[in-house]
Amino acid sequence: MVLADVLCLVIAALTAYMLRQAVLGRAGDLTENLWDAAVLIALGWLVAIVLFSGYDPRLLPAGPELFGNVLHASLAAAGIVGSVVYLASIELSRGFFLAFFVIGPLLLLLNRLLLRRILNAVRARGHFREGVIAVGDLRHVDGIARTIGRETWLGYDIVGAVTPPGDRSTASALGIPVLGTEADLLSIADEVRPHVLLFTAGSSASAEEFRRTAWKLEDAEVRVIVVPALTEISADRVRMRPVAGLPLVHMDLPRARHAVKWTKRAVDVLASGALLILLSPLLAAIALAVRSADGGPVIFRQQRVGRDGEQFEFLKFRTMVTDAEAILVEMTERAVQDRGNAVMFKMKHDPRITRPGRFLRRYSLDELPQLWNVLRGDMSLVGPRPALPREVHGYSEDAHRRHSVRPGITGLWQVSGRSDLSWEDTVRLDLYYVDNWSFTQDVQILARTLRAVASSSGAY
Repeated sequence: MVLADVLCLVIAALTAYMLRQAVLGRAGDLTENLWDAAVLIALGWLVAIVLFSGYDPRLLPAGPELFGNVLHASLAAAGIVGSVVYLASIELSRGFFLAFFVIGPLLLLLNRLLLRRILNAVRARGHFREGVIAVGDLRHVDGIARTIGRETWLGYDIVGAVTPPGDRSTASALGIPVLGTEADLLSIADEVRPHVLLFTAGSSASAEEFRRTAWKLEDAEVRVIVVPALTEISADRVRMRPVAGLPLVHMDLPRARHAVKWTKRAVDVLASGALLILLSPLLAAIALAVRSADGGPVIFRQQRVGRDGEQFEFLKFRTMVTDAEAILVEMTERAVQDRGNAVMFKMKHDPRITRPGRFLRRYSLDELPQLWNVLRGDMSLVGPRPALPREVHGYSEDAHRRHSVRPGITGLWQVSGRSDLSWEDTVRLDLYYVDNWSFTQDVQILARTLRAVASSSGAY
């Protein structure tokens, strides 16, 4: 990261110099003092990034904290440099200064984004993995193991479990071997030498025992991660405020109400209206292709369940034969065997799909008419997937909370695996979205949607 940052700042300085000369005219004295000033500014900038934890490797794999630290360091560097230049009456081109501190942060953020993508891709392919010993009862260990197994980019491999005293199990339901009890944790860690000790919510260690364990691990090359009992809660809803040595966790209430405010609706109306106009030639071409395939209707209309359980007419480009609904019942059992989702019907190689329909589904082009649903107020650009009435009849009590907000054209589950996800994972992701809604999360989901559509992974 440091070497890449140096390269980014060199590029930023050269670009700022050329922009200043091109826009404001050539200045002969700029070249003479530019490079000395640029070197000093860059060194101070790098020091600021170090002080603001911009090189913490623990923050690289995920989360916005690393990017925030770099931005804070950049603002601090710009403020300090500007103050020194002003107070010391140092001659420095204001145009160069402004361009440098606009281009530099953008390149530094892009650098970390690229490094994150590279690291996570390499880890997903089996490299740079870290061995983990999970401490806690096997039910919690299995829950953590499922998430780690699904999110391979984290780079964690659970090599064993350490259970509370009295648990005589030899392996978890997922086959994770039990290495011993918590009383033998230190000797197990010394023998196995994992990279990470992960304490789950099922750990029986008291605060005093946990503190003593941490003391004994002080000189060991192992990291400790604690998984709290609070799960499926975004970081911006949680605030840690230590009081008298107690790490009190303050949690904001769920945000379903925020997701139905006028600001989100205004963005939906403006964006869907603009997209319908811009994509009108593409919509016309798709309509012609669907019509010419078998002479059937262009638009497929279906009743779906929206906000507060109200039904609405859901629009898609037709991708199946005209009698697809009539033969659905006999295919449901086969779909369950094919993918394991007994609530939401999806199956690979569905024989009802037409030839142009396969292409439309692969790149989600059949979803474009839903922009009209968004404009009309039935749906949102981002939200839980709109369900069929028959699917809702099979909902658990928790799953009905998906109807607290407008359903979306895209959503968290669509960009996290789409049709390859189980029904339990689909509900879990949708509930996470409803409870932790934010405008930033919507923007991130829309950006990830473009990548998911381009890869066509899980689309069928």
